[in-house]
Amino acid sequence: MRKLALAAAAVVTASAAAAQSGDPYLWLEDVQGARPLAQVKTWNSEAEAALTRVPGYEQRRKRALALLNDPQQIAMPGAVLGDMVTNHWVDADHKRGLWRVSPIAAFVAGKPEWRVLIDVDALGKAEGKSWVWHGANCLPPENRRCLVSLSPGGGDADVIREFDLPSGSFVDDGFTVPLGKNSATWLDRDTLLVAAVEDEASSTRSGYPRVVKMWKRGTPWSAATVVAEGAKEDISVDPFAVTDETARYVGVRRGTGFYASRLSLFGADGKLVELPIPDTSELETVIDGQAIVRLVDPLGEFAPGSLVAFDLPAMLAGSKPAATLVMAPSASQSIEEVTASDDVLWVKALDDVSGKLFALRHQANGSWTTVAMPLAANSTIHIVGTADSQDMAFATVEGMLEPTSLLAVTGKSIERVQSLPAQFDASRFSVEQKFAASQDGTKVPYFLVRKKGAAAPANALIHAYGGFRAAQTPTYLTSQPYRSGPLGLFLVEDGDAFVLANIRGGGEYGPAWHKDALREKRQNSFDDLEAVARDLIATGVARPEGVAISGRSNGGVLVGAAMTQHPELYSAVIAGSPLFDMKRYSHLSAGASWIDEYGDPDKPTDWAFLGAYSPYQQVRSGVRYPPMFVYLSTEDDRVHPGHARKMTARLKALGNAVYYHEFLEGGHSVGADRAEDAKRAALEWAFLKTELAR
Repeated sequence: MRKLALAAAAVVTASAAAAQSGDPYLWLEDVQGARPLAQVKTWNSEAEAALTRVPGYEQRRKRALALLNDPQQIAMPGAVLGDMVTNHWVDADHKRGLWRVSPIAAFVAGKPEWRVLIDVDALGKAEGKSWVWHGANCLPPENRRCLVSLSPGGGDADVIREFDLPSGSFVDDGFTVPLGKNSATWLDRDTLLVAAVEDEASSTRSGYPRVVKMWKRGTPWSAATVVAEGAKEDISVDPFAVTDETARYVGVRRGTGFYASRLSLFGADGKLVELPIPDTSELETVIDGQAIVRLVDPLGEFAPGSLVAFDLPAMLAGSKPAATLVMAPSASQSIEEVTASDDVLWVKALDDVSGKLFALRHQANGSWTTVAMPLAANSTIHIVGTADSQDMAFATVEGMLEPTSLLAVTGKSIERVQSLPAQFDASRFSVEQKFAASQDGTKVPYFLVRKKGAAAPANALIHAYGGFRAAQTPTYLTSQPYRSGPLGLFLVEDGDAFVLANIRGGGEYGPAWHKDALREKRQNSFDDLEAVARDLIATGVARPEGVAISGRSNGGVLVGAAMTQHPELYSAVIAGSPLFDMKRYSHLSAGASWIDEYGDPDKPTDWAFLGAYSPYQQVRSGVRYPPMFVYLSTEDDRVHPGHARKMTARLKALGNAVYYHEFLEGGHSVGADRAEDAKRAALEWAFLKTELAR
């Protein structure tokens, strides 16, 4: 799969800032402190005591676990390595998973011949570590040696170790990058490019590496030489690689902002050459010598969201070639995923939030032909891999009521590799896409699933995100544990409604949809959520006293602001791995890297709009806020646990109901394994049953 291969980064806590004056709960920011953990255990016990005894809890926990561990689940392709395909497989007997490989021909035929490379559970047991799989980066074209990333406990921080694919074993005295928010990629078989945080001087303000070094095999790390260096104010500096049919390009990405970066590639003389492309654009892939770039801002006649191409050899030779158009989305479209096989550029777009897949080919005259692949309409589509020499794309197709299918798509055929069997009777339910009018008149789409023929108002759960250009697309009702997992299914079976709202801040309609909720415009996303809630009530879908909202991570800011601005509108709130304290966020964990999204609270002009909605600061005495269920992980080294802990303490001190559950492992996605995901889905169901009781 030929996407820009940035090595995964792990987390280093940002340097402590001066304590916020007058914050009585600052002590809860001590993640592993004895007193905070004792408080966490008390809150956990209180929540479990209240929710696990709700009639139906244990039944739904067991059912959620069975659904998530369904042995007929799809074996998704992790990477195609020549004529082999990898997969990370998790089931009831392998909670942390098996990394395995099969011949691609057998895989496409639906009869894979798996060879296990790493049993993560067994490895963790043997080494006394709670390893969580973070992926592998293999060196083409031989794909013999790989860099395997493993996280102790599931946080972003990981260890990178060299692995030999043919023998299925780690390399004795091979490359090992110690635990940290580090990244690495191959320069050649005996050389790595490594970005590592060694001390305060080698990290950015956000806690990510700012120095990339070249490390030769057989030499100590102390002998590694600096090849690139960023500024302290940068977000991060990382090595990356991107592959064309006959060439592999290695370079360095300097993230000067969360949405701005400068890319450099090694030229023929071994020196880094900075590419003359817009720093706000995204380099997606390389094909036929063309660097494929997605625009975020206008470039001459080309509109934001367009795909354009730059001549890569010309850029490496020192020229500044003009961009040529590859594909321009319509007003209702957003280009979301781009990758390439040897001769085909694969583009997944959203059209009013429904997926479409296109195959593009570069012509001798510089133009591009575009063919729409005949996949199911009104579906969610994702490109999950490509087989280069076969010019094949692996794509998933699903809907809220349609189980996921994995397809192998070429210009000539579409083969079904595997389909998830139906996990519930979809004939009882209906899905609609509707639109609500926000305060400024913007039409906000949302998907509604409920029982067929439902006429009486019912309880409704709205899930939304609204940030970082991340589009929210409808998935099968038993999937996406980080959203709701089987919770959506449980609710509609009970006669309630489940809603996925496509509010501003995401990427559903391209860069403008995101910018409309950026920084000082954040209120638009809160208004969009409010509009969906009020539309559900006005159309008779939801009971006025039965609207619940759900959000995770950035969605925590969303639901926190929503409940403090309109406590009368929302009757229950679910917040996962949330941001709440927007005064302190940039001084906690990776928070400084999100200043481009939210603003800088240390600047009075920015705090003026941040403080107007910051959930933690907006909690008031004498106001009854809706009950809240908060879930997170102690090991979350991306969004600091202090956000959830402090918000819980403040709300509880003022007499509000908060059900708090902090898992000890799992990182930002919370669940370290599916048993924890199933427990969370059941706890959330019990919470809603308790607080939305008629």
